[in-house]
Amino acid sequence: MIVCVVVVLGYALMASRTGAAIDRGLMPLRFVAVDRAASGKVVVVEMDAESASHIKRWPWSRENYARVVDRLRGAGASSIVFDVDFAAPSDDVGDRSFAAALARADGLVALPTFGQTAGSSDRRTIDALPIPMLRTNVALASVSIRPDPDGQVRNMPFGTVTAGTPRPSLSAYIAARSGAADTDFPIDMSINPGSIPRLSFVDVRDGRFDPESVRGRNVLIGATAVEMGDRYGTRQWGVIPGVIVQALAAETLLRGVPVRGSPLLMLLLASLAAAAMVGFRSAVPSIVVAIISAASIVVCVLVAQHHFLVIYPVATPLTMIAITTLACLVRDVFGRFRNQRLSDDATGLPNARALLQRVTRDAATIVAAAQIDNYEALRAVLGNRIAADVIVRVGERLALIAEDRLVYRTADHQLAFFLPAEQLVDDTLHGLRAILLQPIEVAGRRVDVAVSIGVASGNHTATEQLLSDATLAAEKARASGGFWRQAATDIDELERSISLMGELDEAMAAGQIEVFYQPKYHLREHRIVSVEALVRWRHPTRGFIGPDVFIPIAEKTNRIAPLTIHVLKQVINDASEWRRHHSDVTAAVNISAKLLSAPAFNADVERVLTSCETPNSAFVFEVTESAAMSNTVTAIAALRRYRDLGVAISMDDYGTGQSTLTYLRQLPLNELKIDRSFVQFAHQNQDDGILVRSTIELAHKLGLKVVAEGVEDAGCLKFLNATGCDLVQGYLISRPLPLDQLNKLLASDYQYAA
Repeated sequence: MIVCVVVVLGYALMASRTGAAIDRGLMPLRFVAVDRAASGKVVVVEMDAESASHIKRWPWSRENYARVVDRLRGAGASSIVFDVDFAAPSDDVGDRSFAAALARADGLVALPTFGQTAGSSDRRTIDALPIPMLRTNVALASVSIRPDPDGQVRNMPFGTVTAGTPRPSLSAYIAARSGAADTDFPIDMSINPGSIPRLSFVDVRDGRFDPESVRGRNVLIGATAVEMGDRYGTRQWGVIPGVIVQALAAETLLRGVPVRGSPLLMLLLASLAAAAMVGFRSAVPSIVVAIISAASIVVCVLVAQHHFLVIYPVATPLTMIAITTLACLVRDVFGRFRNQRLSDDATGLPNARALLQRVTRDAATIVAAAQIDNYEALRAVLGNRIAADVIVRVGERLALIAEDRLVYRTADHQLAFFLPAEQLVDDTLHGLRAILLQPIEVAGRRVDVAVSIGVASGNHTATEQLLSDATLAAEKARASGGFWRQAATDIDELERSISLMGELDEAMAAGQIEVFYQPKYHLREHRIVSVEALVRWRHPTRGFIGPDVFIPIAEKTNRIAPLTIHVLKQVINDASEWRRHHSDVTAAVNISAKLLSAPAFNADVERVLTSCETPNSAFVFEVTESAAMSNTVTAIAALRRYRDLGVAISMDDYGTGQSTLTYLRQLPLNELKIDRSFVQFAHQNQDDGILVRSTIELAHKLGLKVVAEGVEDAGCLKFLNATGCDLVQGYLISRPLPLDQLNKLLASDYQYAA
């Protein structure tokens, strides 16, 4: 927005008289940068005060000019150009003498022509030419000088039209440069007038000069005496005689013809500089860029003008940069005020006000509140400043999973953040727990921080209520000794919403029910040998709904069977795709407890399995320990039938139920999955370690493979490898992946690098 405004203002300035006036005012500064001596190719014969005192009578008899022409011609001058008015007759003898000298010069001399106003009340222009007897053997050149509106001379015309004929200006004639009549070129005022060679008129007339000083040079004759008038103002050199202005213009053209560069290029460069300045959030780097940009533009403009004779305007780009600098300063000031209002003083983190002002991208918003349960104790021991550092360190860890990596301090002991709506909350927070359990190092000390998290989801317009619900859920998680808890109000709403289950059939048809796959990694073979299918519901308004929320409701409303069949069909289709290149990678599907004793469901499963082209040995059915125990006879019969069809059977979440050794031996199992609650800290907790080790030994004696769930750090993996565990599953290996990402992982021949 700032850049657009600056460009519009710059264009308006470029097209206005104001911009031209500023450029005129800055022009002298360009010439100060370079001090250039005249080339010496132009010699001024000045009608100075000394000459006037010797000749006395004014106007001078033209016999004096005749003698000067003869002297200069005899000395070998390349050209003789007069900046003297010969439009009126003088004494007859003098006119004839001058005409004769011009004839002898035979085209070596140029006489002036110019336009003048008819009178003070008559603004017509009258063309002034030399009297007829003087025109025969000479060239005519214009001596018109056009000061700018402020009275200062900066430009010289290439020529003018007098008596209906285009005439070159004296400077264009001397330099032999062509140009359109009534078009101007800028005079190079960096040339020092004092460096122009000069001879006194009376000395030349009387032969008191070195002929070598004019040999091969262009001689310009004109008045420099104050009493003779013909003086002009310049910004660089003050008031100087017109003949010197003509000499400076001739010296300019002898170097080359100056041209005016496109102002649009300057507008573009300033626009790029403005965009770069605005791109910085702080005013300091913006000012640095402004200084560098302005200096670069000035240097480039000076180089272009003095070395390449291209003159670019600087008013527009410098004004644009100045305006942008001012805008960045104002923005920075307002930004500082805003940041102070929206940030926490102690930590610099955004505060609750900033969280409530944030506009989320999704209709469904998930707010998490992280409560530091031992904050008061930490503050008492460490002091306020170091305790604030602890908050910052915790915030850095929470930012790893926060949407846009933003974490807000909403209370002394509380941080809040948004969770990505496209990820399952349970998956995201399980990975976070291991990170938060690691001690935090502040001020050379390692401290343990106890964190409880509450999560609330709902409409993005109710962020304040969601924060309140999440805070309450975090407190309940602390009170119950858990790590995190979903806001009860949100779960109750879903459980009460029968209409949500009414949407399930439509969701399956619309492709909102998605299947992600979490790899199982074989520790001996060092590769992925299986994946577990995990269902996700991408609700159009609620975002991702986790299976821990909608599957229990689906069970209660008798919609779990069609959902499971839908998932099984999707897994079969997906498995047929990856097994073209990875034929030994199996897929596990979770079977609900209620379905094991449902004949209609089992018949549907058998029909799906027998009709698919993929061998049934490519699939594993995972059932929970409690599912098998709920109806032993029916469950065993169903599981055996699946085994007969070639499907492997896995007991999920082992360790959370009430199984016995005899019971395990009765079940037609191929695999045992140890629940993450025992695995996650088995390498640190002695009791968990004993349980995991003994379970692995028991399973192996029963001929079962063992899968350890919830592996999230390298220490745990090392422990499991040492105990002889067969497979591991968890965030250390991979998060649940959609099919396309799973295919890429399999194609990479993934191996975990410890």
